[in-house]
Amino acid sequence: MTKVDLEKALNTIRFLSADGVQKANSGHTGLPMGTAALAYTLFMRHMKYNPADPAWSNRDRFVLSGGHGSMLIYSMLYLTGYDVSMEDLKQFRQWGSITPGHPEWGHTPGVETTTGPLGQGFATGVGMAIAEQHLAAIFNRPGNEIVDHYTYGIVTDGDLMEGISSEAASLAGHLKLGKLIYLYDDNRITIEGSTKLTFTEDVAKRFEAYGWHVQRVSDGNDVEAIDAAVEAAKKDPRPSIILCRTTIGYGLPTKANTSGIHGSPAGKEELAKAKENVGWPVEPMFYVPEEIVEHFRSRRETGKKAQEKWAHAYEGYKAAYPELAAEFERRLAGILPKGWDKALPVFPASEKGLASREASGKVINAICAVLPELFGGSADQASSVKTWMDKVPAFSPETPEGRNMHFGVREISMGAIGNGLLVHGGFIPYVATFLVFSDYARGSLRVAALSKMGVVWVLTHDSIAVGEDGPTHQPIEHIMSLRLIPDLIVLRPGDSNEVSEAWKYAVEHRNAPVALILSRQNLPTFDRKICHPAKGVAKGGYILYETQTDTPDIILMATGSELSLAYEAGKKLEKQGRKVRVVSFPSWELFEKQSRKYQQSVLPAEVKRRISVEAGVTTGWQKYVGDEGISIGIDQFGKCGPGEIVLEKFGFTVDNVVKMARKLF
Repeated sequence: MTKVDLEKALNTIRFLSADGVQKANSGHTGLPMGTAALAYTLFMRHMKYNPADPAWSNRDRFVLSGGHGSMLIYSMLYLTGYDVSMEDLKQFRQWGSITPGHPEWGHTPGVETTTGPLGQGFATGVGMAIAEQHLAAIFNRPGNEIVDHYTYGIVTDGDLMEGISSEAASLAGHLKLGKLIYLYDDNRITIEGSTKLTFTEDVAKRFEAYGWHVQRVSDGNDVEAIDAAVEAAKKDPRPSIILCRTTIGYGLPTKANTSGIHGSPAGKEELAKAKENVGWPVEPMFYVPEEIVEHFRSRRETGKKAQEKWAHAYEGYKAAYPELAAEFERRLAGILPKGWDKALPVFPASEKGLASREASGKVINAICAVLPELFGGSADQASSVKTWMDKVPAFSPETPEGRNMHFGVREISMGAIGNGLLVHGGFIPYVATFLVFSDYARGSLRVAALSKMGVVWVLTHDSIAVGEDGPTHQPIEHIMSLRLIPDLIVLRPGDSNEVSEAWKYAVEHRNAPVALILSRQNLPTFDRKICHPAKGVAKGGYILYETQTDTPDIILMATGSELSLAYEAGKKLEKQGRKVRVVSFPSWELFEKQSRKYQQSVLPAEVKRRISVEAGVTTGWQKYVGDEGISIGIDQFGKCGPGEIVLEKFGFTVDNVVKMARKLF
């Protein structure tokens, strides 16, 4: 295109985006107008994608980390020919539209991940780059590079202020993720004003220190300069960041380069004047010159040819390596190996038992051989959370085929990186830390839940039984707070076989994140000849044990480590002539998915004497114990001391459960 034509293309992006925000009377005008040249350069000169097949495995990924500027990506998706219509642009931020205020994975064709909470996209892109590097190491063969793509992104000053980006950038540099390229929208404006208020660090030196390849582009509207910088980045073995000096709200006569255009429409008069200044029609809104549409839509043919070329090469790969190709297709399709669950361990009855974290570690090591897509690690706690795959190398620049991930002490970014692995495709990712530190990762957990990203969260050291570490490390409110996140499945297994069943559920159900809540201390392994099978875990709640099959006098329900307390208390009450039912209740969410008939069969309405036992806040248990029942829990912070003493002092003993039960008779 000529220079004039190029400017027309950039103005098309700017004004489409600005019109979308103006029509909605809501949104962020400044970023799309300021970064049009960045998006144009990536989508039109570098990115490999096919709008007709957004799921093509070898496409380049694009992350708009500053998700508030979502009209930018919607405009690009429309212009380049994705299944996003002009009407969709006009419905920006409206009920039922595919163009919501912030991009959502699985909602809009071409959107690669959910962004909006600043820094999430930055870290998620790191996960995508890890995914590409690992799959390339597993499946590529000399002359047959079927996995070969980049992860691009536009990041903002807000992204870089958030701690999650620092964590992710540090790890990305260490891992030498050379297929990761970010363009920094350096407009030096935040909602409150100039970045001089809070953000005066030398970003270039910061990223150099992380081990990134750093470049500067002095004019963020200079497509040729941006183009050259991206080319240079692609040739460097390190992750790259390109600092592009941009102008927020570029082209607006009075609001450009001001905080006033960060999070608001331009205003009719301001936008009209901007259009008039460059000879753009004020009306109709959403005007797109025919020749510009044709120019952008040329990417459909380019993308089609790129995919066809890859497909042709893949046929040669498939002929040469049929088993590898079959495995590649299976993993990307998310199909589990037939009979994989036969590898799940069955644990013998044992009074001593195992800590549920230990049982989880045994499950991971049992299934990792039959599930090569299992990939994960912990925030520097592998020896404590028991997530290390013993016969598998660590993922590193030297061993990219490894599946054990050293995240370092980086809980905040760990979750988002796990999300990146998931949305890339081909993985069952898991991440792990102590339950109490799930607070750090909550933002990533929430994004995973609302986007239905099936990452497995292994959260150990789940109660005051942590003991000597004291209240800073003793989770109290955490189980309940996780239950409050919609579409997150919380599973707190009560013995080793429940752990095995919990993992089975997590592996088989990929449309929601699953949090496995696990103990540090040993838990008895129930004798399943006496107790009902652990497969009831998949229903969220099931009858573990009962005196007889008719209506019980009392129901004792519990989760996790407290299940054995309820069981032993039930046996004592049984000896005293009471008809007792003990209910294992590992997941409220799964129990609520069951039929009313099933729920009634476990918790019959006519039985009013009910006790719940869980080493966490009692909030919420009233729904299941009723107005006449009792909840044994802990509604205050814990204390330092040996775990068994702390449990005793707070009433988590068999005798106390029996005592509380007697009050109901």
